Parts: sequence; structure tokens; C-alpha cells
Amino acid sequence: MRKAFAIPSVAIAAAAFPLLTMSAASAAHDGSYQADLGSLNDSGVTGTGMVTLEGDQAIVTVEANGVLAGSPHAQHFHIGAQGVCPPASADSDGDGIVTTADGIPFYGEIGASLTTEGDTGADSGLAVDRFPTPEGDSYTYERTFSIDQATQEAFAAGTAVLVVHGIDVNGNGEYDAEAGQSSLDPSLPLEATAPAACGVLNASQMGQMPAGGADTGAGATSGIEEQAAIGVGALAAAGAVAAGTVAYRRRQAADQA
Repeated sequence: MRKAFAIPSVAIAAAAFPLLTMSAASAAHDGSYQADLGSLNDSGVTGTGMVTLEGDQAIVTVEANGVLAGSPHAQHFHIGAQGVCPPASADSDGDGIVTTADGIPFYGEIGASLTTEGDTGADSGLAVDRFPTPEGDSYTYERTFSIDQATQEAFAAGTAVLVVHGIDVNGNGEYDAEAGQSSLDPSLPLEATAPAACGVLNASQMGQMPAGGADTGAGATSGIEEQAAIGVGALAAAGAVAAGTVAYRRRQAADQA
């Protein structure tokens, strides 16, 4: 008598589960996000930022108004902290200026640099020659680039923050050293690196983000998770049926032998 060995349906589900998990995790980051930029350091800079995530690709548009004409404005996605913009009380030395370093406990370190060309990583955070340099008091920035996993997860968690840098403390129309040098790079004036505007990147219901994700920034992933669970269940059920059929036929053959 030959023994019938059924292929465990659990094995079939286990083989399929990693693929479904990876697909669901990637889709959980996808969607559209919007930031309403509010002024910092009495800069008068305002604007909006729109980001659409498709996998590791970020389709980015920034519109900034009230910026300093003829001067580069560094701009970044900041991640890894509270996911909020710093209050005026964040000024650590009482000089009336909230520096980039003052803001880090609130909006976090650089996750991506919104340069006009070339590298977009954190290492390009002070690449002043590759940031928007408007001819007038406003600019529109558009670019699509890759972002790393940590930045994707910050968007999904609602802790990604858009920050535009560059202020004119004394109103002379240029960055100068009157307010001091930047603590980030002593070769740059503080005005060039101090944050001018900030906005939290929240899930946008007008874009691809499913309804229900605006409060957390994570989007409504329950549908994706349910689909993944259904897919695993269906594979397991199919495996169980197939295994049962094989076992039954083998038992029949053994009985007739």
C-alpha cells in the first residue's frame, strides 16, 4: 500500500505571502500629499507643495511666494522627528531667528534635497548652486526623483515636512553676514540656511490617496491589506483542494491495486 502525501496548503500560502506583503507595503506609501507653507522668521514666504508618490518616485511641485529674488533657496523634505513646524520659541539663543538646527527637533533631518538637477540626497542639503534661484519674488519648482525607504515611510506616517530656506533679516535684498554665519556651514551666511517657510505634508484627498488617510498621512491601507489576506486565503484554499484531490486519487489507486 502506498501512502498518500498531500502538499500542505500552508506551504503554498507561505510561498505567496511575501510577494503579497511586499506589494501591499509598497502601495501603502503611494498617494498624493500636500503642504501649505507658512512663514518662519517673519520671512513673509508662503506657498504650497504637492507630492505624488509612485513606488520610490516622488513627483514634486513647489510654489513659493515672497522669496528673495536673485538668491538660491534650499528646500528639503525633512523627516524623522515630530513632523511639525517649529514655533518661534524654538529660537535657542534668543537672537530672534529660528535656525535650521533649532528646527531639527521638530521637523527632523533632511530626507531629500529638492535640487533642480543632480543628486537629491541629504548630502546635497547645502548645494546652493542647485536650488531654485528666482528672478522675482516667487518661483515654481517641478521635478520627479527617487526617495529612499525612510522618506517614503515618513510620508506614510505623516511626519514628512517641506521646508524652504533663505531669509533676508535686514531687508537689503541679499544674503549677508550681518546676522552671522550658518552653524551648518561657516562659509555661508545664516540668512542663506535659516528656514523661511514650512509645511507638514499631509495626505491629499484630491489626489490618489484613498479616502480616510488625511488624519494620519498613511492613507487607507485596509483595503489593500484585506485584498492581500483574501489572496492568501484563496491560494491556501486552492492548495488545500488540490492537495486533497491528489491524496484521494492516490488512495483510490492504492485500494484498487
